[in-house]
Amino acid sequence: MKKKSFDFQFFIIVMALLALGLIMVFSASSESARVFQNNAYFFIQKQLMWAVFSVVAMLVLSRIDYHHFGKWAFPILIASGLLLVLVLAIGTTLNGGKRWINLGFTSFQPSEAAKVAVVIFFAYSLSKNPNILGNFWTGLVPYLAVLCVFAGLLMLEPHLSGTIVIMGIGIAVLFIGGAKLTHLLAMAVPAVVAGCALILSEPYRMERVTAFIDPFKDKQGSGWQIMQSLYAIGSGGMFGLGLGRSRQKFLYLPEPHNDFIFSILCEELGFIGAAITLLLFAALIWRGIRIAMNAPDMFGSLMAAGFTALIAIEVIINIAVVTSSMPVTGMPLPFFSYGGTALLAVMCCMGIMLNISRHAKQKSGMPSGLR
Repeated sequence: MKKKSFDFQFFIIVMALLALGLIMVFSASSESARVFQNNAYFFIQKQLMWAVFSVVAMLVLSRIDYHHFGKWAFPILIASGLLLVLVLAIGTTLNGGKRWINLGFTSFQPSEAAKVAVVIFFAYSLSKNPNILGNFWTGLVPYLAVLCVFAGLLMLEPHLSGTIVIMGIGIAVLFIGGAKLTHLLAMAVPAVVAGCALILSEPYRMERVTAFIDPFKDKQGSGWQIMQSLYAIGSGGMFGLGLGRSRQKFLYLPEPHNDFIFSILCEELGFIGAAITLLLFAALIWRGIRIAMNAPDMFGSLMAAGFTALIAIEVIINIAVVTSSMPVTGMPLPFFSYGGTALLAVMCCMGIMLNISRHAKQKSGMPSGLR
């Protein structure tokens, strides 16, 4: 099949989200950077560097035939698993978690590579065995075992949000790849039990749950972060206070340029700015679904669907957390939250999806991987 140019609308949406994300990182981080780094441009300088590198990586991957990743799917999975083991041995501890490997000039978060690896491996394996998921024990269970191994390694860090994403995108690819809904629902009960056990096993997780139920009960403690987030969102009103004029970023909201950056966006750009941002994400997810539907084979379909699910899951959970619709967990907002590894991983996924769109079928149709 003759290749064509990539999905330009998808590319424009990605670049718009990246540009808006960089603006918000600068606005949200300037005060923290001034106080703690003595340089208001500290965080945005690093994020800009990663953004340039990530855009280059995306464009390069958009030119590489995505079928090549299938040949390396298993080695990529093993390598990402070994990195998760390595971070437990030599990783840097920050905020109670050992999630980063210090490379000297920067740090690397293996969990971001693991998300991508799981999608590629599942997509390729299922494309080679399209009917394997019909059998529960010999089909579905081995894939669930892989997910459990990765989830277990992430929980040892501990990294609950990463565990949620890995499980979420894995289940999404399996369902789209042909897993029976009854089989997946049967696994929901032990999953819920395991989730409750994980919450009860750590006092700080229980504190987050109680803070979610009533954040005003402990206003100076566990409820502080979510209260400041809600104050920021409420202060924005319809049109916001204006870009750069957030009040909560002045050390009221801890690390406002990370997981709670959407709160600052709401405060500065208001309901209108938040709505435009969410519409951009919705458009990206819709174009991602179209790329998956029009991919020429099951591998491309499942990989595009998995990467789209990755974006959707992280956006939904991040927005739910900052609006106090679910307990606090450290979930970054794609393209927005400060962090080079996460941005690079997302942009690499976007590059692979752009390459899949180059091979899209001339007429819209739903391939076997999405039936």
